[in-house]
Amino acid sequence: MGLGGTWDTTPYAAADIAAAEAAVEAALEAGITVFDQADIYRHGKSESVFGEVLSRASGLRERIVLQTKCGIRLTDGVRPGLYDLRGPTIVQRVEESLTRLRTDVIDVLLLHRPDPLTGPEEIAKALSSLHGQGLVRRFGVSNMSAAQIAHLRAHLDVPLVANQLEMSLESRDWVEAGVLVNTPSAAASGFPHGTLEYCTANGIQLQAWGALARGRFTGGGETPTARLVTELATRKRTTPETILLWWLQRHPARIAPVIGTSRPDRILACRDAVHREPELTHEEWYDLWTTARGGPLP
Repeated sequence: MGLGGTWDTTPYAAADIAAAEAAVEAALEAGITVFDQADIYRHGKSESVFGEVLSRASGLRERIVLQTKCGIRLTDGVRPGLYDLRGPTIVQRVEESLTRLRTDVIDVLLLHRPDPLTGPEEIAKALSSLHGQGLVRRFGVSNMSAAQIAHLRAHLDVPLVANQLEMSLESRDWVEAGVLVNTPSAAASGFPHGTLEYCTANGIQLQAWGALARGRFTGGGETPTARLVTELATRKRTTPETILLWWLQRHPARIAPVIGTSRPDRILACRDAVHREPELTHEEWYDLWTTARGGPLP
């Protein structure tokens, strides 16, 4: 969740805490109990504000799954931004996240981006240490291919339980890659082939960040895709947001959407995706896909 005010180093205020409390309350009302964070969100303020919420709500920590990420260093105007999965850095970032979140354990830690300069042996040692100390219960990755995950898993003594990727009706490379095989357009898809299949075969949950497509199809737009989403929502007696999430959840990989919004109204608009099975037919799912891609399938 994008909590904590602005994307800069301006300190968060009481209004930011109140907004976070409203967002968390809406999420719980919608049936959402997994909360996704990252050490870089709002330059650490997102974790800090969420920690404030946890400290003020008795029993909340025990009711939720707390997930966060590490591995990215943002530019500070002097040093460049980079990816850093060196062992000591992972441990340090986790300790800092625990302090900001005001908790003694992280339920799921995701490695935010692959770091080409750090070998899997060093990463494995850090994860094993964090698990052994009881600081992190489970681990996963984000934005990694099947080959990268397999290479890392070969050195781990703890399982990987999740891979978080950008997936939505707008960002469709994950599904396009599977049907563009043996076509001239195959090279246009940047999604690594076999990643979905590898994750599902190895019990690695696929999490979709950007699942609501940045509001592109739910804000009353007049594009063909937005109109179709609205039409289906009316027909199914639900919201456009739910239709977008159902489109992901209808896939046999049982993709878990990550809701990035902190607006209570948009969070509550997703509740049917929690409480109802995806109600898109085979034809409706394909209709959404082909309309969004702006042309027929190969």
